[in-house]
Amino acid sequence: MGEVNFMQEEDIRLETTRARFANVVKRHAQLTERLSRDSDKMIYERLQKEFEDARASQSQEINLDSEQWNDGLLATIREQVHMEADRKATSGDTNNIPTSHFQEKVTYRVGNKVICCLEGTRIGILYETSFAGEPCELYHCVLESKSFLEKMTVIEHTIPFFLPLREVENDLLSSNAMRFIDHIGELLHAYVDRREQVRLVKELYGNQIGELYHSLPYHMIEFALDDSDCKVTISLRYPDLVSVLPTRVKVLVWPMHRLKKNHTSGAMGSQPIPARLSYAEDALRTMSLPEAYAEIVLNLPQASQQTFQVGSPS
Repeated sequence: MGEVNFMQEEDIRLETTRARFANVVKRHAQLTERLSRDSDKMIYERLQKEFEDARASQSQEINLDSEQWNDGLLATIREQVHMEADRKATSGDTNNIPTSHFQEKVTYRVGNKVICCLEGTRIGILYETSFAGEPCELYHCVLESKSFLEKMTVIEHTIPFFLPLREVENDLLSSNAMRFIDHIGELLHAYVDRREQVRLVKELYGNQIGELYHSLPYHMIEFALDDSDCKVTISLRYPDLVSVLPTRVKVLVWPMHRLKKNHTSGAMGSQPIPARLSYAEDALRTMSLPEAYAEIVLNLPQASQQTFQVGSPS
């Protein structure tokens, strides 16, 4: 009876998870439709044009390494935008001021981030994302402060609403603005990477995957693999949203021939309990999802055979 109860509890857990993710997928579709409305597109297009114009007006773009990108440089950028805003406010018609009086305008590139000065006292950060060397979406974040001595705030952005922008802003922006900028970039990179891993798995192995559910940030992923000899369920959790590999992994396997045999004979009291596939869990913790999936499928026949031979009657 203990085995039966375990199976029933596991089935209930899986059904609850599937129902929850089904609701998430439905909500995701609704939100995607809402976010694709003209007003949201206009925000993106307006910011993208403003960033392009700002970069085009710069006298040079400087590539920085990790050591050159520091609090001192960010403070210099902040000081420059406020000085330029004050100069324009006091000069009136800027067209009559000699070119020599203008400060040199510089854009800074740090990895996948581009930092530029926008109109007024605003600083713009453009985040470039990619997967496997191929470019993906661009994201924008605009910071502003009333004076050089006051803290900056996020006044506009195109970052996905389900990423914790406001929480990170409250935690970091006033105390460590550079860390805030970097952390948002890490969140975006990890989100795009996890999303593209799932997309690639579905594209390559969609005919083998029976069900796949994921949360909006792709930090919870569940899917099932139905093989002729066994059924496998895979559960992935990414508690840290800047991670591209899961830290909580569970892979369970059931022998299909025993399930079918027991179902046919009605022997409910001898339902087999699932087994953990440690090799599959190790692969998912250390490889990208498409690579891990290929590794799991390749070794599944041998692993399931060895797993269910142990303890089985001879």
